[in-house]
Amino acid sequence: MTAFASKIKETALLVEDALNAFLSQTDGPLGRVVNAMRHSALDGGKRLRPFLVIAVADMFEAPRVRSVRAGCAVEMIHCYSLIHDDLPAMDDSDLRRGRPSVHKEFDEATAILAGDALLTQAFEILAESETHPSAEVRVALALELARASGKAGMVGGQMIDIYAEQKNFDLDGIRQLQELKTGALIRVSTLMGGIIAEASEAEIAALTAYAEDLGLAFQIVDDLLDAFGDVEALGKPVGQDADMDKATFVKLLGAEGARDQAKELVESAQARLDGFGQRAEALKGAATFVFERKN
Repeated sequence: MTAFASKIKETALLVEDALNAFLSQTDGPLGRVVNAMRHSALDGGKRLRPFLVIAVADMFEAPRVRSVRAGCAVEMIHCYSLIHDDLPAMDDSDLRRGRPSVHKEFDEATAILAGDALLTQAFEILAESETHPSAEVRVALALELARASGKAGMVGGQMIDIYAEQKNFDLDGIRQLQELKTGALIRVSTLMGGIIAEASEAEIAALTAYAEDLGLAFQIVDDLLDAFGDVEALGKPVGQDADMDKATFVKLLGAEGARDQAKELVESAQARLDGFGQRAEALKGAATFVFERKN
């Protein structure tokens, strides 16, 4: 196992344990929505977004308890978005990470409520003093996550994605779509690590530029995996973009062109971190991981 693989696995275990505690099981009717939340959030995913929060905070030696909590908040937002993405009104996917989607395991109403509950609990976690002793920092974390998650971020990107099914978007249009739908949460994960550590403006700017390149590379690889990936490895259906005639990087650039673009973005992302020296090795490893991933 490589040093990066070991580090991301360690982080994933930390996040899994924390999520398990946040989503403690309960009896009665409330237990059903909690179980649906757990079904989505406790599935052994890669936890790339919380990894970015924690890895950035680690660069500045910020306490792990703070970055793990913030990482869980981002992961809850991500999981809520996946629950809603899979609904029949959206992508209509029966599988997520090799298991039945929440609406298939439970029902559509429970899935909607579980997504809503994960969304709201994310901000509950950020508002608590355990996340950071400074109220100003907690407000900054909540503000940035709200912006990245809402109409000017992930939700807006999803709306554009639905619209894109009816229009022939060009490369700039697809880039904007993915910067919102996928890139916004990756960018804010990196930014939140810097906020927790109270990094300087120059450091935050370098980290943000890194995250913007990384987020776009992530989506291009996602498009490649949807076009050419393996269902068993991905744990979800493939070929959906082509079936829905969506405008994607693969459709517009071709497979080779898309892969070349992703490689350039990864190299650019890594170069953004040169000023941090050895402290940024984990983040550089994350960029390589994004490019080489199979699921």
